Amino acid sequence: MSTTDSIVLVGPTVERTAPVRAELRPGRRRAIVTAVLVGGDLFFSGLAGLFPQLITGWLPAEHWLGSSTPVPIPPVALVFVLAAFGLYSSYGPSPPERFRLRVLGIGIYAISCLLVASALGTSARGVADIAVVSALLIVIGFYGESALRSALIRWKLWGALTVIVGADTAGRDLANTLLAQPELGFRPVGFLVEPGQESIRTEGLPVLGGIDESPAVPAEVLLFSSCATLALYDGKGTGQLPAPRTVLVQQIHELQNMWVQVQPLGSAIGLEIRRELYRSRNLALKRVIDCTLGGIGLILALPVIAILAATIRVLDPGSPFYVQIRVGRDGRPIRVLKLRTMYSDAERRLHAHLEACPAAREEWRRFFKLSDDPRILPKIGNFIRQTSLDELPQLWNVVRGDMSLVGPRPFPAYHMDGFDSDFRTLRTSVPPGLTGLWQISSRSDGDLGVQRSQDTYYIRNWSPWLDLYILLATVSAVLGAKGAR
Repeated sequence: MSTTDSIVLVGPTVERTAPVRAELRPGRRRAIVTAVLVGGDLFFSGLAGLFPQLITGWLPAEHWLGSSTPVPIPPVALVFVLAAFGLYSSYGPSPPERFRLRVLGIGIYAISCLLVASALGTSARGVADIAVVSALLIVIGFYGESALRSALIRWKLWGALTVIVGADTAGRDLANTLLAQPELGFRPVGFLVEPGQESIRTEGLPVLGGIDESPAVPAEVLLFSSCATLALYDGKGTGQLPAPRTVLVQQIHELQNMWVQVQPLGSAIGLEIRRELYRSRNLALKRVIDCTLGGIGLILALPVIAILAATIRVLDPGSPFYVQIRVGRDGRPIRVLKLRTMYSDAERRLHAHLEACPAAREEWRRFFKLSDDPRILPKIGNFIRQTSLDELPQLWNVVRGDMSLVGPRPFPAYHMDGFDSDFRTLRTSVPPGLTGLWQISSRSDGDLGVQRSQDTYYIRNWSPWLDLYILLATVSAVLGAKGAR
């Protein structure tokens, strides 16, 4: 009997990757992916286990895998826990779900270490080492897995070979999504089509046969673009499916699709959807995280803010800070604090530039940003903006409660006016954020439609895991200056 799963589709297509075909047999490719992921985690966990010794200047390499590590259970034992969670396959959960499973696995490892330490009568220093190593396992493991996954995608090794059954609009949209987001773990190789679809345009992917035929290439996943297509396929009486996994994809538009619970209801399937971000206990948890991490971040950022503020004053006299009125929760105006990256007479410079350049006027109309902005301070202005250092003072807004660490970015009123009224109501129903899903994906490269899609996705699918995932991914996006202007 085949298993029917659901798939998470995140955001719109922004950049297509080329269709791929297998260069290795699936079994050999899966073995390579598993070896790379396991080897990476062995290295990263060993590095995390050595850290307490590194900071004390004592580095006995012979104890890397032994019992003399600072924690009672060698960190490399974590690999067995993560393997049990299925994190070493060549495809699998979406990146946020992989992060959640990784944290749960590290939690099991940390609790096991504490139990062993308690039995051995370990000192408070040993408990502190367990906490430090566990935190490092989360951080190093997250960035390490992300880097390895990116490399595997470039090497055309990541993802299951996927045949899409049905080349209608839903099937072609699905192919576009999977080609644009290879991190989801499905590599489309072609379509099986219904009668009458043989000549349909399939976005560069080949037609591998009819719906009543087995595909001409080996497939690891058979992906159906609708319930009707699956029913039609089963009705052909073809017997055993020509792929070990069957995935049913049902387009649900802007409804929640992460963390959905499946409820068997006799011969039917029920999907339980809970709006977690609107529950009072979750808002309280979000506020505790904001105060804790925001307060620590503000203290650490103060020296950087002071240095940048002094540099800005040297380049252009006047206050190095400025306050902008943005739209906050429930539509209330909030005063957002930022480091100044523009000249004091920025508005006059912008008006003159837009009057003189029609292309700039169109770019401003679409993005409310300019790739060549005449208002930016020379030498340091673009650097501060590309690295998002101008946003550091907003940690004070987070501590004050005007904003959250993660959420839809607070926009000026003129930016919000570019959205329809229903989306404005949805967007302002939650606290605005210092960073968000848009910032780790499109940032300034996304127009109003992209912002709408990704902000809606975040609000509908919020969880503490998604917030933590976005916070860690923000660091990578900022360091890479991805889409920043």
